[in-house]
Amino acid sequence: MTVVAARALAKEYDGHAVVDGVDLAIEPGECFGLLGPNGAGKTTTLRMLLGLTHPSAGELTVLGHAVPEQARAMRARVGVVPQTDALDPDFTVRENLLTWASYFGLEQGIGPRVDEMIGFAALQGREGAGVAALSGGMRRRLSLARALINDPELVVLDEPTTGLDPQARQHIWQRLRRLRDDGRTLILTTHYMEEAERLCDRLAIVDGGRIVAEGRPRDLIARHIEPCVLELRGGAAWQWGRGEGMALAARSEDVGDTLLLYAHDDSELLAALGAAPTIEYLSRRANLEDVFLRLTGHDLRD
Repeated sequence: MTVVAARALAKEYDGHAVVDGVDLAIEPGECFGLLGPNGAGKTTTLRMLLGLTHPSAGELTVLGHAVPEQARAMRARVGVVPQTDALDPDFTVRENLLTWASYFGLEQGIGPRVDEMIGFAALQGREGAGVAALSGGMRRRLSLARALINDPELVVLDEPTTGLDPQARQHIWQRLRRLRDDGRTLILTTHYMEEAERLCDRLAIVDGGRIVAEGRPRDLIARHIEPCVLELRGGAAWQWGRGEGMALAARSEDVGDTLLLYAHDDSELLAALGAAPTIEYLSRRANLEDVFLRLTGHDLRD
């Protein structure tokens, strides 16, 4: 059974289409990414999937339930990690989990499940600590544990690692991989392209309320971007790039003070730079961020 099936999903506010004809099919056990700049329609799409916002048009089922008509039954089988922690500051770690379990009617015999989730979140020894005493990484892990207390089939994560240091982010990534390996379906939104590239089996890039690209991360990179990228900054590097560099590259882009040269094979570019040792540059492989910026543009979105 397809976990999420959306056809021509749309949402309008005051005659403006925030989501404009989105089709989605998310399969069991996959991590599906929903990416896009601010205002692209990601949050509204998630809210419709969770039955919190009613679509203006289209058809939507989640876990076999028609949404929004059967949203309550659907949400009993879903866990949500919101963008901003909504933990109760007056409760301890254990009390936060016990209280959330009670919302699902799981008070009876829930102790072992709470202990399991405390271990999953690596919060052993912190069971009696208040939320204010936890680091940012601990609070995010507790939010994830809370979202799993009802043993959900689908877990929706809205920017789960925003603001975390690299160690805390790596820890969350490990936990999300474990969930996927256990057969749970994940929907992930993130502004970290590296995170999406590492975690997502498939993803959709949304802009202007529409899906502009969909597929596996490596396939999107191969489809939209030349594999080799050269970044040049500074006067001498820029001047070289504008001349000899652009003659050897397949394509170039100006991004602020940086000149990007894209090539199918960078051997000639690197050989030419070897003859100009004073020029500073960065040579790298194309990545998902290159795809994202090419499809959605470089302009700021507020």
